[in-house]
Amino acid sequence: MSIKTRFTGARWAPRLVAITRTVDPLLADTLKALGLVYVASVASWGMAALHLPLEIHVPMIAALLLAGIFGLVLRGLPAHRHARFGFANLVTSLRAGIVSLVGATVLFSHSFGAAHFDSLIWWTVAAVLFALALDGVDGYLARRYRQQSELGARFDMEVDALLILILSIGATVLGKAGLWVVLIGLMRYAFVMAQWFLPKLRGELAPSFRRKAVCVVQVAVLCLVLVPQVVPPVSTAMAAIALAALLYSFGVDGITLMRRPA
Repeated sequence: MSIKTRFTGARWAPRLVAITRTVDPLLADTLKALGLVYVASVASWGMAALHLPLEIHVPMIAALLLAGIFGLVLRGLPAHRHARFGFANLVTSLRAGIVSLVGATVLFSHSFGAAHFDSLIWWTVAAVLFALALDGVDGYLARRYRQQSELGARFDMEVDALLILILSIGATVLGKAGLWVVLIGLMRYAFVMAQWFLPKLRGELAPSFRRKAVCVVQVAVLCLVLVPQVVPPVSTAMAAIALAALLYSFGVDGITLMRRPA
């Protein structure tokens, strides 16, 4: 190493230390948590690809999807009013990793739905059930450690919405129901788009057990619909019931918001 290089390094070292110390502690903690989840997710996907009929592009697409999700989390970090990212958001991040792989498998794997690859569908169902089990853990942790925040609630809700959309598309890909079943996954996004034209729909809604229960029902029913042994007309009827329940739930919320005074 030349004298010039050593001098330059010595000159910049104190500045790097100062910059590190001025980084927002919440941002640093969040980057550490998301980085850990990202590395663990990608590593587990690589192991899964060795034992499952997954094409090499599937984990790559899942990695891109998860990176996009985490990018949105970082963008919404100001809505998190706590000093640390929190255990609840860490669990939701794990769920986002599972959803990313499920989405890449359902949408981009040529093996998904093939007659001789039912094992891939079963592994997908198992992953969805695990994500569904974790759905109750993050809420409990947020309440247990008093780390509820707007970011955490939105993060949890959007991961659920993305999973429901992916599962509804999967039901169509497997021929378990008609194209109309995708309406289950699009309902949440249609409601958000409607807020641009109907400002009253942007109002706050009180916590509702009915809303949470219907969300769980959507994931559970769509997961069961993917099971190879569940075929039409049973799968079609199950999807229709799930869609009816979702329409009812969104209808109740929409009417409640629209009836409020401006």
